[in-house]
Amino acid sequence: METQKNKKRYFKYIAIVLAALCVVSAVLCVLNVWENGQGIFSNTDDDAFEEEIVYNGEKYILKDNVDTFLVLGLDKFENTESGSYNNDKQADFLMLFVIDNKNSACTAIHINRDTMAEINVLGVAGNKVSTTEKQIALAHTYGNGKEVSCRNTAKAVSKLLLDVKIDHYMSVTMEAVPKFNDLVGGVTLEVLEDFSGIDDTLVKGKNVTLMGEHALNYVRTRYGLEDPTNNTRMMRQRQYLKALYNKTRECISEDDKFISKASLNMKDHIVSDCSANKLETLFAKVQKCELKGIYDIKGETVKGEKFMEFYPDTDSITDIVIEAFYDEKD
Repeated sequence: METQKNKKRYFKYIAIVLAALCVVSAVLCVLNVWENGQGIFSNTDDDAFEEEIVYNGEKYILKDNVDTFLVLGLDKFENTESGSYNNDKQADFLMLFVIDNKNSACTAIHINRDTMAEINVLGVAGNKVSTTEKQIALAHTYGNGKEVSCRNTAKAVSKLLLDVKIDHYMSVTMEAVPKFNDLVGGVTLEVLEDFSGIDDTLVKGKNVTLMGEHALNYVRTRYGLEDPTNNTRMMRQRQYLKALYNKTRECISEDDKFISKASLNMKDHIVSDCSANKLETLFAKVQKCELKGIYDIKGETVKGEKFMEFYPDTDSITDIVIEAFYDEKD
């Protein structure tokens, strides 16, 4: 029988394993020590998600006992609260975890930050005053730059995914990437694109060990590259996260104090509605979960008046939502 100390250590390990599959470096180590979250996020559109649906002639029923967790990577380096009803922090990285407790399975939905979506425009008090169609990354710019902005982004993601329920959220600022990258001793991978003139250490086709700002350049840069769309950047992000996941596991196995050390370095870069106890409970549920896959929504990227715009395919969204949230009805 495990001791209480060993159980806590195991839960921390599970937190690292889950987060490393979905978000930039800082998320990997702070999930189970974040103590500053207040309250529980509630999606006001819960009732809009259908219990039973018919699609392509097949009947599906909503899975029970499912938890969802949205992770956001912000494009700014400071994690300060805005005193206004808007801010300049966009969500460059969005991934939704869907944890199927009944079947001990987990899926992740990687959302293109350029996705054109319906987002809420917030007033001074943080209340909804209207809606607009913009890149989904901009949903975070409405609100105080912290909890209110995270909730607004979660609602936009929910609306995009046919009003799925989103239970919890976490945002991470950009400082976290080079910090955690260097804590694990760097990440080695094959460079997928030519970064000439942007970061000459990143040569296409070469194996490199990313350190410091080079790691951030690799997962963040898109303008100035041969393909400036977010699609190829998402490929690099997934490649990086898989390599980071493996390196993190090595660090945990070699140093049982690694999580504590990393947590102290990362905690100032996180906003979440979850306390440490809540996250420990969440990760205890998924300690035996199998990662079923990371899904990307298909669609078309076009050049808008000013920026790139991604128009999602409605059938692709439905397919992914059914795969993650529904079972075929007998």
